[in-house]
Amino acid sequence: MKNPVVIFGAGTLGRLALDIFSSNDVLVYGFLDDDKKKHNTEISEVVVLGDPMDDGFLKIIGNKTEAFVALENKTHKEKVVKMLLERRKTMPVNAIHGKAIVSEDAELGHGILIAGGAVVNQGAKIGNHTIILSNAVVDTQAEIGEFVEIGNGAIINAEVTIENGAFIGSGAIVVSGIKICKNARVGAGSVVIEDVKEGATVFGNPAVVVGK
Repeated sequence: MKNPVVIFGAGTLGRLALDIFSSNDVLVYGFLDDDKKKHNTEISEVVVLGDPMDDGFLKIIGNKTEAFVALENKTHKEKVVKMLLERRKTMPVNAIHGKAIVSEDAELGHGILIAGGAVVNQGAKIGNHTIILSNAVVDTQAEIGEFVEIGNGAIINAEVTIENGAFIGSGAIVVSGIKICKNARVGAGSVVIEDVKEGATVFGNPAVVVGK
């Protein structure tokens, strides 16, 4: 990537994205964040310029400057992605750490974050705006939807399907062939041996539904 990047979000994910772009020698032009207290502050010498909806900053995106959306709140993230598509005709770029292992035969969408130490194996499909944190594994032919988050050290085994908006906690294991449906949540350290229904939260070893 030759163009500099503006990162939307100056929180934990924004800091992680900065580290990832730095690992690839990509210049980060600045952060945009809706927390006014962060404006004009610096993160590793990169300035938080202002608000994500400020046209004065948005106008630089799309020609010679790229965008990456690093927001923890999924609803807010979806709103910003939609805004970039509609107002700037721009799809966010990927942030893939130089020490991540991603197979040449994996299929990646746009706006994806893959942290250092993560592994994406042959034939895996990763949907737009998904987050794969450090040391997580997405194994052969697993299919990950859009706006999914896979926590540190989680293992998504071969031929697993994870639908849009699902959350997989740190250290969780999803055994081969399982389906995690839309907006489901898997608690940290859980072992999932059965399909998880849409919107359900599961936890434990083996994982069972909680919060009924």
